[in-house]
Amino acid sequence: MWWQAIDDLTRLLENVPPDQWSSPTDLAGWDVHAIAAHVAHLEAVMSGADHDDVEIGKPAHVRGMMGSFTEQGVVARRDRSGDSLIQEIRESATRRHTQLLSEPPADLTAPADGLAALMGWNWETLLRNRPFDIWMHEQDVRRAVDLPGNLDSPAAQHSADYLVASLGFVVGKRVGAPAGTSVVLAVEGSAPRAVSVGDDGRANPVAVPPATPTVSLALGRADFVALAGGRRTAADLEVQVDGDQDLAQQILDAFAVTP
Repeated sequence: MWWQAIDDLTRLLENVPPDQWSSPTDLAGWDVHAIAAHVAHLEAVMSGADHDDVEIGKPAHVRGMMGSFTEQGVVARRDRSGDSLIQEIRESATRRHTQLLSEPPADLTAPADGLAALMGWNWETLLRNRPFDIWMHEQDVRRAVDLPGNLDSPAAQHSADYLVASLGFVVGKRVGAPAGTSVVLAVEGSAPRAVSVGDDGRANPVAVPPATPTVSLALGRADFVALAGGRRTAADLEVQVDGDQDLAQQILDAFAVTP
């Protein structure tokens, strides 16, 4: 899935006109070139290359150690051409793909290698997150250059379903909805997700969505991933809301679940 997502992204980048590589994306401080540079950096490091330890200054959009780490990869590639970044992505991903095919992980619960190990990820987390990250950045580029599409690939399905599964966390932990609250989320292309808040405050999934939930939310896939990915707010998207309007707004405002 990750391997296909890499191919999808690089093919898209090949079709971005030179004058649109500077188009701003929904990620603060990053244009299309920065997205490509970021992917090139991470794929290089994942394949065994050294991290680019460069000075980045104090950009307003950078927060925390991980933000500084990723920004270093972008800054180090600031003067590179788009074709050069595409080539680096493909070469690094090919090395990584070869590594994984020759020595596939035998235990998904074991610590992953390289950078992922430093972040405390096991193999399951790493293999789940890489196609998600690549596809989300493909969509960042598509929105920036007005080339929507690729919403039904395996990585698209994986990413949307992964974000849909965050409903319980958002309703129970972030919003703190009261006991007895039920919420149904319908995202185009994914199975409906329903949660109910128990006396312990946890919003647990329920197998059969209630007929009259406290809140019902419905979105298209493109709008949902922009919301849950922290790219755009509900005010900028098409969202169908039924039930408790105030609670629904709290849920939508809290749904940016990616770092």
